[in-house]
Amino acid sequence: MLRSAPLDRRGLLGAIGLFVALRGLCVAVLAVFAADRDASLLRILGRSDASWYAGVVTRGYDTAIPLAADGSLLPTNLAFFPLFPGLVAVVDPVLPGGAGTAGIVVAWLCGIGAAAGIYAVGAHVRGRRTGVLLAGLWAVLPHGVVLSMGYTEPLFTGLAAWTLWALLRRSWVAAGALCLLAGLTRPTAAALVATVGLCALVAVVRREDGWRPWVAGALAPLGLLGYIAWVGQRLGSADAYFRVQNDAWKMSYDAGGFTLTTTRDLLTQQGALAYYVTAAVVLVAIGLLVVLATDQVPWPLVVFAGIVVALTFFGAGYYHAKARLLLPAFPLLLPVAAGLAAARRTVLVVVLSVLTAISAGYGVYLTLAWRYSP
Repeated sequence: MLRSAPLDRRGLLGAIGLFVALRGLCVAVLAVFAADRDASLLRILGRSDASWYAGVVTRGYDTAIPLAADGSLLPTNLAFFPLFPGLVAVVDPVLPGGAGTAGIVVAWLCGIGAAAGIYAVGAHVRGRRTGVLLAGLWAVLPHGVVLSMGYTEPLFTGLAAWTLWALLRRSWVAAGALCLLAGLTRPTAAALVATVGLCALVAVVRREDGWRPWVAGALAPLGLLGYIAWVGQRLGSADAYFRVQNDAWKMSYDAGGFTLTTTRDLLTQQGALAYYVTAAVVLVAIGLLVVLATDQVPWPLVVFAGIVVALTFFGAGYYHAKARLLLPAFPLLLPVAAGLAAARRTVLVVVLSVLTAISAGYGVYLTLAWRYSP
């Protein structure tokens, strides 16, 4: 993990431009289909989880877990971490359209920041061309439509990318501070906390960089642990956050049985397209992780991507969301981006065109045909 030269501005702007162009094209396709159904594009981009975040902005967090008529726990907005709605609350007063529209704008801005961070990592590891293509590939993943919605994936991926870049440059305090913010964004930040902590531990054992790794290791978990503690204080129980996840939202972890059983059932029972695509994405992610681990990239990237894949695979519940949960694992795309960087221009154009068409079409399906959260 050696320090590198400052970021190349031309490459950075190229990555941002490619990300905006590809995502803009996909949203334009969605707008055409939405208009055909006389549906509001803003409403489409602000549905599902995005509406939960908008609710946090307008009504604040619940003071208790809601109860159903039979006494069982209902979903609560306490499962949604505070940094994204906090940013939306800052932007909302200066934009028309309410918190939902503000959430979409914030997500787009965060997506641009994430594309820049992804470029920074790719350029550090494999050069400018790979960095630009890495940002482009991330933009047109099958669940790329989420990057244009009022979701937290763009914000968390951006914080993760810049944290990893800081680690690669041994900018310990910056890595710890960015990881702290990521911990206020999504529970998936556990993967980033573990990565920063392991890097700091290795540096401490090797007696490298003095006090800075200690600070990074201390800062990294504060956001994640702080929100868990706050939920516990709000609900009057130390394990309240885990009750929110396990009992209210029916999300937990097992030894992979839920994922394997659901995937097996897809082979013998008819299922929705979203389930088959999810199964394919999870399988490809595991394959790409194996390739990444043998591709001589800096080990923090492998650790982060591996933990994200593991959290997704071992998660029990919401099978259809697993492909979306893998969006932050952008280092998995590094070998693909490096391969495309070395390919002929014709191959590059064809691959990006096909992936963009798939992402645009599947985004239409997820937002107009699929009833649940993308």
